[in-house]
Amino acid sequence: MVKPSVVCYLKLLLLLALGGVTMHVPDADVLAPLGLGALRLDGRLSFHDVAAVARDFGNRCSVLPAAVLHPGSVSDIAAAVQRVFQLGERSPLTVAARGHGHSLLGQSQTAGGIVVKMESLGGDARIQVHNGDGAATPYVDAPGGELWINVLHETLKHGLAPRSWTDYLHLTVGGTLSNAGVSGQAFRHGPQISNVNQLEIVTGRGDVVTCSPEENSDLFYGALGGLGQFGIITRARIALEPAPKMVRWIRVLYSDFASFTEDQEALISAEKTFDYIEGFVTINRTGILNNWRTSFKPQDPVQASHFQSDGRVLYCLEMTKNFNDDEADIMEQEVGVLLSRLRYIQSTLFHTDVTYLEFLDRVHSSELKLRAQGLWEVPHPWLNLLIPRSTIHKFASEVFGKILKDSNNGPILLYPVNRSKWDNRTSVVIPDEEIFYLVGFLSSAPSLSGHGSVEHAVNLNNKIVDFCEKANVGMKQYLAPYTTQQQWKAHFGARWETFERRKHMYDPQAILAPGQRIFPKASLPMSL
Repeated sequence: MVKPSVVCYLKLLLLLALGGVTMHVPDADVLAPLGLGALRLDGRLSFHDVAAVARDFGNRCSVLPAAVLHPGSVSDIAAAVQRVFQLGERSPLTVAARGHGHSLLGQSQTAGGIVVKMESLGGDARIQVHNGDGAATPYVDAPGGELWINVLHETLKHGLAPRSWTDYLHLTVGGTLSNAGVSGQAFRHGPQISNVNQLEIVTGRGDVVTCSPEENSDLFYGALGGLGQFGIITRARIALEPAPKMVRWIRVLYSDFASFTEDQEALISAEKTFDYIEGFVTINRTGILNNWRTSFKPQDPVQASHFQSDGRVLYCLEMTKNFNDDEADIMEQEVGVLLSRLRYIQSTLFHTDVTYLEFLDRVHSSELKLRAQGLWEVPHPWLNLLIPRSTIHKFASEVFGKILKDSNNGPILLYPVNRSKWDNRTSVVIPDEEIFYLVGFLSSAPSLSGHGSVEHAVNLNNKIVDFCEKANVGMKQYLAPYTTQQQWKAHFGARWETFERRKHMYDPQAILAPGQRIFPKASLPMSL
């Protein structure tokens, strides 16, 4: 016999399916038999805005939820998850936490379920900065739905800032911590998940749990990089350090990949080095240095004006050195010493001085320009790989200039990090070697066909992945777009057993984060 809750749910799905684009919007009466309409909330459940949360930054996948929860408190999230849990494993309802919607393939969506709009989190959820007393390290308590840019603004009021960042700050705290959070500071401080002291989490049972390395440590490490599988991060305690006022921002070009990578590796291994180190690959781009002139000053304007980039594969090394106003002379000397050890093309040295805030929020400036041109809300078929140091040259020789004939679809990131700065107790999967490279193909697809289409970008991505697999490159995908459990098992390898055990313990009905496509609901064994 089919349960009434399932019949009601299927009716709801039918209403959504028949509505099309101008769909009938269900009201609370539809969810009443499921017990959701009767929840006492500080916030609210809404039904008119389901289409708005059925898309993401990737713009390649769209599924409609039944409702959107705008939580007024952590208790709202716990109550909703607990109610879905109480419906039992036969109920098809699932719950997806949505931050700023920057997922790439529907990871923050749920078909016919409940999307929790984390940016709505209210009540006592506010940013609290603790300066630290004596030997205590300063930290900030931030809601899981807070944007990193807002965390930065608040901590800067105290002369402090988090140590590790992502390149784009208009993402939520809980969103990046559920993946890793990587940028050019990771070689020194590790990813963002290596800089967390404590978490508050709503598990798949609806329990609100405080966890840290000392308390409920299994859940703490599981949730960091855990892809939302074990709980919804509602608060994070993040380590802080003194924030500099200014940044010397430097770019140089290389034509030789070996020199480029050797210099990068030397920089991330040195005790005295830059504060941020990233790299980019450009293939057959015209006028690279002319483009830089809008934001950077050439060290030698005459030589820079004669440089030609057409038809070449070039490698950009991007670095920063933090300083305060009274340290400018010392900074100049330190930068000069560091640059003297590098083998870049001398005519391509560009630099500028900006505030710390301006540098960290640099991608947002590009976002505003792209939005003005209608090029932001387009499909983004990104591919992010982690490549071991031992195979990065094999990878580069096949991909840059062979598989990829140009880099016109978007930026290509390539820079090394130190494995020792990543905590191996977290859920994130990385290569085994001490130095590995993050390689990001950040494509945009504004066209329906041809070179700028999703089909073209995905075809190139598939060729790159196929090469990695056939050549035994040993890569791991970051922000992986896998769609089957078999693929995820291969991804986790020997760590799959731990990942599955944690899922059974903290979300036994597979209610949470269904968009990751790891555990279909009711697929978990009753015991492990």
